[in-house]
Amino acid sequence: MTEEATKKKKAEKRRKGVFSHYKIDERGLKRMLPFCERCGPGYFMADHGDRYTCGHCGFTRYKQAEKGE
Repeated sequence: MTEEATKKKKAEKRRKGVFSHYKIDERGLKRMLPFCERCGPGYFMADHGDRYTCGHCGFTRYKQAEKGE
C-alpha cells in the first residue's frame, strides 16, 4: 500500500465564531440568537432546541411551544 492510501482525509473544519450569530440581509445585520436578560448585550444565549441558555450566568429561557389544532 502506498502512503496516500493509508492516509485518512481530515474533515474540513468550519470556522464558527461570531459569524454564526448574525445574518446579513438588505436592511443590515440581524441577530440570530437572543442576548441574555441578566448579563445584557454582548452575551449571546445558546440554542438547545427547546430552550435558550446563557453560558455565562446559567439563565435559561424556554421557547414557546406551538399549539396545534
